[in-house]
Amino acid sequence: MDTYVYSIETGHQRGIFDLTADATRFVTGRGDGLLNVFVPHATAGIAIIETGAGSDIDLMNALDHLLPRDDRRYRHQHGSPGHGADHVMPGIVAPSAVVPVIDGRLALGTWQSIALVDPNEDNPERTIRLSFIPG
Repeated sequence: MDTYVYSIETGHQRGIFDLTADATRFVTGRGDGLLNVFVPHATAGIAIIETGAGSDIDLMNALDHLLPRDDRRYRHQHGSPGHGADHVMPGIVAPSAVVPVIDGRLALGTWQSIALVDPNEDNPERTIRLSFIPG
């Protein structure tokens, strides 16, 4: 297995951040195998989703509907309002995803992207781990 770890600046904003270009560079020329994308944070996840056409905004809105960021009493309490919801979110959007790699290319569908889902405005930097397992 070959692994590459890097950080991205998300600022103090919630959002969905496209990781596809980074993943593409990592697997280029590697042949066939599997790419695992992992975010080692308790308040972030990895999604395979269409980005840039509104689906990313829809996902954040759906998460806010499922996990309200109001003044309800989450048991996990500290940080900005809704931070308890941030800690529940990885149960819905997992912290990793596996993508097939065929002949050194991600085997994603036409509109699919690999994205970091980060609802936590308290953490301005995230670590991403890309791991390639040859097949």
